[in-house]
Amino acid sequence: MSRSFFAMVSRMKYITRWALMRNTVSENISEHSHEVACIAHALAVLGNKRLGKSYNCERAALLGLYHDMPEILTGDMPTPVKYFSKGTREAYKTVEDAACEKIMTMLPEDIKDEYSPLFFRQEEDRELWRLVKAADKISALIKCMEEEKAGNREFVSAKETTLQTLEGLEIGEADIFIKEFIPSFELTLDQQE
Repeated sequence: MSRSFFAMVSRMKYITRWALMRNTVSENISEHSHEVACIAHALAVLGNKRLGKSYNCERAALLGLYHDMPEILTGDMPTPVKYFSKGTREAYKTVEDAACEKIMTMLPEDIKDEYSPLFFRQEEDRELWRLVKAADKISALIKCMEEEKAGNREFVSAKETTLQTLEGLEIGEADIFIKEFIPSFELTLDQQE
């Protein structure tokens, strides 16, 4: 029997982000998910090494890698639309859950239990999902910075809003990452240390 799960994963590269804004470089959810996975892993490492946490760093990376999978079927909903109102957010959550259910049907029964927690949040992963949310916002911040560096003023407001959102999350690991790693995104390749 043919199974479509990994063919669907492969389609992540066709879903573009930032649809309401002019981009100097387009970004797809496959690229974004990779970046979120790397950052979520880093946040977990920072939490463990510097803040006395005991995160499963690999699990954080895995959750980050799959966090936007429903968008294969839903597309990337622009943030101003997704968070327009409580009703809009709840309706979109219903659509996302339906997309996750559909994607789960594309897996063989004997391995679904390994993938289901990556799509449907489990209480034991609550703290890791907070890190993934912060990683998602940090990835958005990086995109804004890259666009601004390329001379695209379209992302200036999004950058400020994203910084405010990150501050509001009150996640120490994210604060450390922003302080220590984000400034290098303003540098050219030759300036990197």
